[in-house]
Amino acid sequence: QVHLVESGGGLVQAGGSLRLSCAADSSIVNSKTMAWYRQATGKQRELVATIPSDFNPDYLASVRDRFTISRDNSRNTAYLQIHDLRPEDTAVYFCYAMGLDTWGQGTKVTVSS
Repeated sequence: QVHLVESGGGLVQAGGSLRLSCAADSSIVNSKTMAWYRQATGKQRELVATIPSDFNPDYLASVRDRFTISRDNSRNTAYLQIHDLRPEDTAVYFCYAMGLDTWGQGTKVTVSS
């Protein structure tokens, strides 16, 4: 069973940037599509970005201009770079390995105005 560990969240002012990381303890994730979701308090979890093993990313339309998903298969790690953070980006961000049905524990991002 693979385990995913997210990191990189924190408190940041609006307009700032963060890079979230999702590290897996197995290289099996390298053949899977990795995804980032977020869940704000009182809201449903939403998919924000995916990156398949062929490195062709896709994004939620509302974040496409500010979010960049990437992966480093040599490190079994996926990343989510977020620029121009907005208060509405405040949420717990989770990574997910598709096909393995595996979630990380989440990393909290709080954006102050």
